[in-house]
Amino acid sequence: MKLKIYGKLNCISGKRMLKQNRVFFCTEAEAIKNGFRPCGHCMRSDYKKWKNGLV
Repeated sequence: MKLKIYGKLNCISGKRMLKQNRVFFCTEAEAIKNGFRPCGHCMRSDYKKWKNGLV
């Protein structure tokens, strides 16, 4: 199952992800366009904005 989460390259949560499940984007806008959401660990404020927009 792919969770479709984007985050920073130095994120501990992202580093635990299986290498075959990693996808890289040039911009944050490109990740959002492809249906990815911000990481709740390394991008906490962006994640809260995203979550509040959906709830």
